[in-house]
Amino acid sequence: MTAVRLIRSAALSDVAEYAYAATAPAHARMVFLAGACPLDADGRTVAVGDHAGQAAQCVANLVTALRAAGAELSDLISTRVLVASSRQADLVAAWEVVRAAMGEHDVPSTLLGVTVLGYDDQLVEIEAVAAVVDGE
Repeated sequence: MTAVRLIRSAALSDVAEYAYAATAPAHARMVFLAGACPLDADGRTVAVGDHAGQAAQCVANLVTALRAAGAELSDLISTRVLVASSRQADLVAAWEVVRAAMGEHDVPSTLLGVTVLGYDDQLVEIEAVAAVVDGE
């Protein structure tokens, strides 16, 4: 069972596809993840030119990093999805993949268009924080 409690407010729009806030108990172990990039095991950027394809690889790499820390997607307390584009449609393409991966755990998230990311041909990166209560 996740330690994360998602918070919604009737005073805020329900148009957003995520909770507006999240909390974790004081005894939770926080997991701060480096930005998950669209790299394969050999360090090559995958799905060149494809925002959705890169988002899928980012999610896969995020899941791998979470599991190494003893966590799952349902333990996420926040995410930030960075998309190298000034086109809203590209941001939405990446977001739809990330949102689908989260399932019912609609973690508070921020979606940002940026000018450039760190790797050659990189279009998407996902930053995240998780909270885990060990032994529960």
